[in-house]
Amino acid sequence: MPRVLIITYYWPPSGGSGVQRWLKMSKYLPENGWQPVIYTADDAEYPVEDASLEKDVTPEAEVIRRPIAEPYTFYKKFLGMKKGEKVKAGFINEGATKSGWKENLSVWLRGNFFIPDARCWWVKPSVRYLSKYLKEHPVDAMISTGPPHSMHLIAKALHKKFNIPWVADFRDPWTDIDFYKDLKLTRCADRKHHRLEQQVLTEATKVVTVGWDCAKGLESHGAKDVVVITNGYDETFVETHGRASLHKSTMFTMSHIGIIGANRNPETFWQVIGELTQSIDLKIKLIGQVDNAVIESIKRNNIEKFVEIIPYIPHNQVIEEQAKSDVLLLFVNNTPNAKGILTGKIFEYMASGRPVLCIGPEDGDSARVLNETNTGITIDFNNKEKMKSVILDMMAKHQENQLITNNIKAVEKYSRRNLTKEFVKILNGII
Repeated sequence: MPRVLIITYYWPPSGGSGVQRWLKMSKYLPENGWQPVIYTADDAEYPVEDASLEKDVTPEAEVIRRPIAEPYTFYKKFLGMKKGEKVKAGFINEGATKSGWKENLSVWLRGNFFIPDARCWWVKPSVRYLSKYLKEHPVDAMISTGPPHSMHLIAKALHKKFNIPWVADFRDPWTDIDFYKDLKLTRCADRKHHRLEQQVLTEATKVVTVGWDCAKGLESHGAKDVVVITNGYDETFVETHGRASLHKSTMFTMSHIGIIGANRNPETFWQVIGELTQSIDLKIKLIGQVDNAVIESIKRNNIEKFVEIIPYIPHNQVIEEQAKSDVLLLFVNNTPNAKGILTGKIFEYMASGRPVLCIGPEDGDSARVLNETNTGITIDFNNKEKMKSVILDMMAKHQENQLITNNIKAVEKYSRRNLTKEFVKILNGII
């Protein structure tokens, strides 16, 4: 059986969205004739942890864990964070105050001295270790997945040294990511980011990404013929832990799963909910990290009693919460790259059987997938009247016990098993 080295920072016990793609892909590689060899960090600084994901690691996988040096010990001391407190992902601000000089300095240091990211110190020791490993335990192909994009730099060095066919997998853009402009980069640092990005895109045997708009962006930075293999849902996991039924819940409930940062805060949506709750009763669940800007918007619109904020919960419980909800909310970042944002959770949303209400560009990648599968509706960020009309229509269908989607056949192409087959075609083609 050919072997593929997968270089990934996120791996159980990491929770959150970053771990899902290759945890699930590697699960289905053996049945497609490939043995996964996972190279990952030991004792890493993950924003969230989820021990329940350990059971999804396929027995056929060889997992190599190596120590990693991260600057977060200094960072947390500098900011006065409490012992055991986690560094928040995606520029989340959970406090009630605006960023001060310490936070601004930390961002500047992160952007200009840790290039491409805070895991850059792991590149050289990883290359040294894997160079020795590969001489004794050769592999037939490599996959690096980022962010963090330091993983691509490890693969780039090994590709140059051993000429191993290499797939660079971009779960998010590099210099086109929505918070890149917030890194307070000097011109020198900006040039280095772009230079490293271009080297990865041009030297990799194949470049893969999760969405069509992102593929265009990577091609504009030097990649050729980028292949789109989206994220997806694990069919066995959804079937085990929850798919919606026609049973009507008592309270009309809308749920959002995952991080809601400041640039994902749907201000117009909260205004609509504020107006609707004057005459109707509903409940909104926000499951995951929530920025203080979101909490302030909820307070401004006097809807605190209708909103429940639930901290991170294990993935199996997330699936159950989706199935119990009436409508699943998808908030797209209101940023220049909004059209290209295609979050991993949209596919589990679609597989749940509940309709998706997406607030974002009506011509974006998320809208494209929802329209193609007929599993939801997308409404532009500021289209207040349409939001109100759609929510009222969904509530009426809830009362008639008709608020469910039965389009699993259309959604099946996005199962992790089927998507892994598409990735294996790439692997078979480059060796």
